[in-house]
Amino acid sequence: MNSKLPLLFLSLTAVLLMTAAAAALTVTFWDVYYITYGQSNVKYPSNNGRIVQLGLTNITGSGFASKIPYLFGRFSMRVKLVGGDSAGTVTSYYMASTFKKWGELDFEFLGNSTGQPTILQTNVFSEGVGNREQRIYLWFDPSADYHEYGILWNQALILFLVDGKVIRVFHKATDLGIPYLDYQPMYIYSSIWNGDSWATRGGQVKTNWTAQPFVASYSGFGENNACGVKNSSSTTDLHACYTKLYQSSYGQPPNLALSQAQISHLKFVHDKYLIYDYCTDLKRFGGVQPPECGRNWPSVSIVVEPRLQEFHSHGLSIFDRSPHLSRDKLTL
Repeated sequence: MNSKLPLLFLSLTAVLLMTAAAAALTVTFWDVYYITYGQSNVKYPSNNGRIVQLGLTNITGSGFASKIPYLFGRFSMRVKLVGGDSAGTVTSYYMASTFKKWGELDFEFLGNSTGQPTILQTNVFSEGVGNREQRIYLWFDPSADYHEYGILWNQALILFLVDGKVIRVFHKATDLGIPYLDYQPMYIYSSIWNGDSWATRGGQVKTNWTAQPFVASYSGFGENNACGVKNSSSTTDLHACYTKLYQSSYGQPPNLALSQAQISHLKFVHDKYLIYDYCTDLKRFGGVQPPECGRNWPSVSIVVEPRLQEFHSHGLSIFDRSPHLSRDKLTL
């Protein structure tokens, strides 16, 4: 065997990685996204499309969306959340389809009073059915710097990631009668809005408008590795995404199953930072645990405590629902 081949392979790999990184850096906000509302509250501090700030005032919030939907891929956004007293505000990063029986994957950051940890709510909707809320405390101050929040979505599972670490998994479970998001292209959305009717301590703490504007910053607009769908009514585009799926890094091992390290981190999040999990809220589901729960908390013993089941959440970033927070303080 030619001993130069491994070196040549490594060199080509390095060039490809450098090329991909350079391409990601050249992508601007305007290449991929557009403002959906609140234009007056949107700022571009770097003036080169690398950073976008969404603002919330007592007049309006603001938001943006991707120009096209995607079917499968790895998605991420770097976000620096509102600092100081952000109680009542909701900052979101999510994916959603526009079909009648929609699919949706949510990151919702619930504002808090100064000094209290930020709560991250995630949710999964498939064929219009959600009610799969989980809430955790973040183990860092998300307003001090940018952190990466991501989603990996393929034919086997959906991962929710924070700084590359898995905080939640939703496995394909059609064998259990659970619809999967395997045919609905989804757009990427981000927004900041006033949710003080529910977001902080179940609506007990209202937005302090003397602190407005509330500003969240976004970057990393060219870091998605996904299949864009220019015509969602075209079977040709959809079939092309399935072809790409099975040829892509996000649709091949090791991304089709959790690694032991990922399972360990899921257990760490479950044991240390979990506030609410729909899987333990049997009161919501007639005393029966949703069938996918055991599969989606691998190697974690789910303890059902009915005395704690006072949480009824139907939170969504673009629909009018009213979740209530069961606990809003953490001793660090």
